[in-house]
Amino acid sequence: MEVAIVKYNAGNVYSVVNAMRRLGVEPLLTDDAEQLMKADRVLFPGQGEARGAMEYLHQHGLVNVIRNLKQPVLGICIGQQLLCRHSEEGNVDCIGVFDAEVKRFQPQRHEDKVPAMGWNSIHVENGGQLFKGLSEEPYVYFVHSYYVPVCKETAAVADYIVPYSASLSKDNFYACQFHPEKSGMVGETILKNFLEIESTK
Repeated sequence: MEVAIVKYNAGNVYSVVNAMRRLGVEPLLTDDAEQLMKADRVLFPGQGEARGAMEYLHQHGLVNVIRNLKQPVLGICIGQQLLCRHSEEGNVDCIGVFDAEVKRFQPQRHEDKVPAMGWNSIHVENGGQLFKGLSEEPYVYFVHSYYVPVCKETAAVADYIVPYSASLSKDNFYACQFHPEKSGMVGETILKNFLEIESTK
């Protein structure tokens, strides 16, 4: 199986590379459109800033390429946010797979810290294949200052300051706001489930 990881100016990509290796997969880190299109699975991970990330994707002609991928695609952290329509971070239009606007957390109380960092439970509402074999409320690891509101494409919900989309799903696109590669056995199960999703490509 060929697994490609979208290369762009985002940090923390190598933890995803290592997670794939633990599952017996040697992924290809690339910003080449042809290699992304021919891969069996595409991972779109990272930590970074939305405007700078979108500028890189536009410069490399990858926005339409990612939007039109037919194989299973998994966005992680900022990857989930960039798959949405628009982000308040840098006030930038994003790829637009998911019809949602990414918003910044607004602390309501003294103890509300931004970025949200640490373990939190999620409630799986319509997780389908991605959350197969897991409980309805597994614990996963988050680091983020922006969030996707609950919407029609929400697959799992987390609650920090407000309820928000911990995971999204639409057609062949899946996404997690949390970091499965840092979420122990739960995260490993999610990544393994993603690799086993049947492709209609």
